Amino acid sequence: MKNVRIILFLGIALVFGACSTQPPMLIKDSVTIADGTVSGSFDESTGITTFKGIPFAAPPVGDLRWKAPQPVEPWEGVKQCTEFSASPMQATPAPFMMWTQEYIAPKEPLSEDCLYLNVWTPAKDATETRPVFVYIYGGGFSSGGSAVPIYDGEEMAKKGIVFISINYRVGTLGFLAHPELTAESPNNASGNYGLLDQVTALEWVNKNIAAFGGDPENVTIAGQSAGAFSVNYLVASPLTKGLIHRAIAESGGAVLSTNALARGGSLKSAEEAGIKFAESLGASSIEELRVKSAEEILSSRGGGAPIVDGYFLPKPVSEIFASGEQNDIPVIIGWNEDEGFGPPSVSGEQFKASLKDRFGDMADEFLAKFPMNTEEEAQTIQNDLGALQTFGVQSYKWMQLQNEKATSKVFMYRFERDVPYADGMSDFGAFHTGEVSYAYNNLKMSPRPWTEADYKLADLMSDYWVNFATSGDPNADGLPEWEAASPDNLKAMRFNTTSACDDVPSIELLQFLDKFYTETK
Repeated sequence: MKNVRIILFLGIALVFGACSTQPPMLIKDSVTIADGTVSGSFDESTGITTFKGIPFAAPPVGDLRWKAPQPVEPWEGVKQCTEFSASPMQATPAPFMMWTQEYIAPKEPLSEDCLYLNVWTPAKDATETRPVFVYIYGGGFSSGGSAVPIYDGEEMAKKGIVFISINYRVGTLGFLAHPELTAESPNNASGNYGLLDQVTALEWVNKNIAAFGGDPENVTIAGQSAGAFSVNYLVASPLTKGLIHRAIAESGGAVLSTNALARGGSLKSAEEAGIKFAESLGASSIEELRVKSAEEILSSRGGGAPIVDGYFLPKPVSEIFASGEQNDIPVIIGWNEDEGFGPPSVSGEQFKASLKDRFGDMADEFLAKFPMNTEEEAQTIQNDLGALQTFGVQSYKWMQLQNEKATSKVFMYRFERDVPYADGMSDFGAFHTGEVSYAYNNLKMSPRPWTEADYKLADLMSDYWVNFATSGDPNADGLPEWEAASPDNLKAMRFNTTSACDDVPSIELLQFLDKFYTETK
């Protein structure tokens, strides 16, 4: 009788266990995260589930304007996340020069209520641990948004990773510093709200991405232009320890003071600028500024660049890297051949006459190294400076510092493909942002007259980016070998219709600019 009871008990336990074991929730149906349940859009043809407009912080409006991001208010039921949120407040986005509509955020909606992110996942359920890729947009810290068409994540997700794009505050609403803001902050800091938005988005990823089939222990951050400057700041910041594991910076960095985006001015000077900004709007306090409309805030020029605030950034990026205090993670860094920045091109004689103003005591050294005996040489050196003085030299210096004070590898590149242009458009070459459609395999988002060579290049670059996000190394069987760069091995992948790893281009000019910015900082 005792044996019968034991058998009966075991049978009941087995039945109960079988009944209580539930299969993993399918991501295509819904996903439960820390703040509630969300549903997205599942594409049967691709197997990708897309979630758009997931809140990662409370709306930074009213009393939360110019405060560090605050927690999301949890919700009940299922939140439908199938549409992009509003882009951050900025001047009305509109195409200009080489940047046609696919490079620009939608004209509307624009709102201060903008702290949302988007997820594209190939995972079927939460048991998968896919590499995670977080993209940060550019726009000079004064414009941009995650709804820009060429930032779409579907093609990258189709290659096996969980792709995320995030919003962050820009312009005065994202970067105003002021003594009152510093005083009310528990961190005794103000100014870098847009960067703190990015940190909060990464904290959201760490906490929630496993539910989407992503691996929180394998997170790559990537960005272009101001997004690349952001990546450099995030790699340097102590607030991202444990949140990021690889980084890609396309056309940007902040290890040298090449421009306002990289300079990292002091909190004190930014506070003084904030006082003047308030006065320009007739406000004598932050309370008065907070009741003004976003349109009023935008009507007057204010702050729009990261600073050394003592919290997100305890000291300049160059000092953090020089002392090896940054996140020691593998990086891909590079620039485009025809970035198009710098003064307008002038004649050779005019350019030579301007060297003293540009390079001061190093003007003669510049002319000795780059004599410009022909008009063609003068035009080439001006084009090269437009690409290198803000972007290329940042990559070069980052590579140097990483090799000196860290152990992780650096992979350098230059994008050299002249981006096709249609009738009525101008040829801007391998222009600033031109590589983004290739790196994320998004040529489909643009009506430009792409060729088979363009599609092959996009497939190659996106393969490298996915491989790097997976393992920290872009290489794989069947791809041209991409050597890691160091001062003893000055190599870079040169992306074009035929791509290959070669000597770092324009190395003498890079070395001159490195010396110039280092000695004149």
